[in-house]
Amino acid sequence: MSKAFTKESDSDDEDELALPALPTGGKNYITPQGYARLRNELLDLIDNERPKVVEVVHWAASNGDRSENGDYLYGKKRLREIDRRIRFLTRRLEIAEVTDPSVHHGSDQVFFGATVTYADADGEEQTITIRGIDEANSAAGEVSWIAPIARALLRARVGDEVRLPTPAGVRDLEVLEVRYPAPAAA
Repeated sequence: MSKAFTKESDSDDEDELALPALPTGGKNYITPQGYARLRNELLDLIDNERPKVVEVVHWAASNGDRSENGDYLYGKKRLREIDRRIRFLTRRLEIAEVTDPSVHHGSDQVFFGATVTYADADGEEQTITIRGIDEANSAAGEVSWIAPIARALLRARVGDEVRLPTPAGVRDLEVLEVRYPAPAAA
């Protein structure tokens, strides 16, 4: 098939659609653990994954006809995906602002990295942890610091009431507890 009829994009933006964009002029706050996780993924891609795929593509290319060679075609596609992820991780790590939440240990005010328990007007309690954009995991009760709930809670103290605008109307929340991880022993 002619390449004119296939859709292959070398765009760098595809991977960035999966994660929320950083606020304009904003910083990419991240915990030391999140930074280490992204850095380890980048190093694994560079040192392990990419060389293996390059070897497969090289082997497949040496087999002759590349137009119907599945190993070659899949390998080239996988190589583009790996290179795109490497570029994305490199850019995110370059602008990362590593912030250790344990410096606020013992504080009752909400900052980046806090685990906050709050109650709504019906008395229903929820607990969330405020994390970086690249490390927040909603299944684990983590939200990004740019999420509306996090923005509403930031700088509040235990006992404060905050207002959270939602599509269904404004919700009033009361901050019940603020926790931070203990500082690592030196």
